[in-house]
Amino acid sequence: MKNIFILLILGCTVLNAQQLQTPYEQGNGNQTTTYGEMTAYYEDLDRAFETISVENFGQDDNGEPIRVVLFTPSNNKNLPVLLINNGIHPGEPDGIDATMMLMRDLATGKIISKNLKVAAVQCYNISGMQRRGKFSRVNQNGPEEYGFRGNARNYDLNRDFIKNDSENAKAFQQIFHHFRPIYFIDNHVSNGADYQYLFTYISTNKERLGKTLGTYLHTKMQPAILQQLEKKGILTTPYVNIHGEAPDKGFPSFMDSPRFATGYTTLFNTMGTVAETHMLKPYADRVRATYEYMLSSLEYVGRNRSEIQKKIQESAAELRPGKKYTLRWKLTENKHKLLDFKGFEARRKTSLVSGKPRLYYDRTMPFNRKIKFFDEYASDLQVTVPRYYAVPKSERTVIEHLKRNRIEMRELVRDSTVMVEMYTIVDFQTVKSPYEGHYLHYDTQTKSEFKSISLSKGDYLVPGAQEGVKYLLETLEPSAADSFFNWNFFDAILGQKEYFSDYVFEDTAAELLNIDTVLKTAFEMEKVINPKFGKDEKAQLDWIYRKSPYYEDTVNRYPIFRLP
Repeated sequence: MKNIFILLILGCTVLNAQQLQTPYEQGNGNQTTTYGEMTAYYEDLDRAFETISVENFGQDDNGEPIRVVLFTPSNNKNLPVLLINNGIHPGEPDGIDATMMLMRDLATGKIISKNLKVAAVQCYNISGMQRRGKFSRVNQNGPEEYGFRGNARNYDLNRDFIKNDSENAKAFQQIFHHFRPIYFIDNHVSNGADYQYLFTYISTNKERLGKTLGTYLHTKMQPAILQQLEKKGILTTPYVNIHGEAPDKGFPSFMDSPRFATGYTTLFNTMGTVAETHMLKPYADRVRATYEYMLSSLEYVGRNRSEIQKKIQESAAELRPGKKYTLRWKLTENKHKLLDFKGFEARRKTSLVSGKPRLYYDRTMPFNRKIKFFDEYASDLQVTVPRYYAVPKSERTVIEHLKRNRIEMRELVRDSTVMVEMYTIVDFQTVKSPYEGHYLHYDTQTKSEFKSISLSKGDYLVPGAQEGVKYLLETLEPSAADSFFNWNFFDAILGQKEYFSDYVFEDTAAELLNIDTVLKTAFEMEKVINPKFGKDEKAQLDWIYRKSPYYEDTVNRYPIFRLP
């Protein structure tokens, strides 16, 4: 049997109070644990304490299992869960060390949690943690050595929560749906400007959370948690979302779209916060701030779990077929609130590299002044929630993602003819350089039409009336910022497969114009209004071909349909 005494006998090994110290605590305050030390430490806790267990979920891209450490008080397996993610960027290891201390303190009873389970991903990006060095975080003040941002395949995992290129992301979705937490914390370290604050945070965008949860998190829950940090002497401010310039003129709140961790968890009505300690503060201070934020969150969520669960249920009930949902948000630049911001004066001096003026922050000149914080977003594009989506069985990757996210689906048992709303992609932009393994699309525009189509046995109907409806809308609606279309899942539809030979189609085109007076009138009008077209023989043939029954009507046709 395990027990909860500080002195423990594990086989022939005595685990004393000093051995319960984490590798970080045994160091000089500027050293983070190695991967091997971390896993060994949690294995010791698992063997020693009934309340601690370690479970494996999926794997890193390097094949190593992703481990979750779980604290379960009093063997009560029905308690709600607080989920913590660490090491998504292992060069930002504050959460890894802080969570080891937190789980130890829960196990030994130093921290009492009777109403809440705590699940923590020991390190999400294992291959990045194992790529240990001391130079990749050039802007960061410690620790002495740390991991690397990219994983084994060089993916930034905090951009992969929708497209799922990595095995890590697939594992995270398994973890999330296994625990279905009522609150989520993703531990990071900031980049950007210099200021007095030790702790900054990205709370899930209130508009994307919806009225019920957005109002609750931003006006009640998060202020209460931050107030506890302030009482402990930890200065806090919203994430300073500006890079390369001073924040004196203000900054916007961060929009965490579904590619990001908290953007993903929001799709299932789980509130989340990205903890961002300030990169230039000493490592020991950053670890302490991360620990205290997790502790204050644990205490608040434990006390208010029933209220939070009720808010989650209310939020889930807000979105049903026929309701409007915003796919794209736009920052409201004419509305802001004033923050009492504690910064350092931004000045210019001559660069020793270029000889030109450069920015620096004068830490001998701290200030406290009001600056603009833009935290209002307006709906820029809406869609109506459909009764169903129809997903052809040929879209195997999409179906795999839906199943992994526990989306309710109904497989057709016979061929059927149904009336659907069908999208055609009419325009989109594409990034010039690859972004996280993709040439990402954006500003996607569609047109729709209603048409009777044939669905085959084995195709899927996906109801809009379900808990994961936000996930469906954000992935299956092509105009959504992180839709499967924008992440290149359907690029094959953008390519024409059949073409014509000019010398063959010439006679066919002439015959089409001869028998179709409407087509001929439109053709002649096009030559009048577009002189360049009137001189381009190839363009004229192509124009007729595209208007003819010979042209394939599946080009740019989005293969997933809506049943309104």
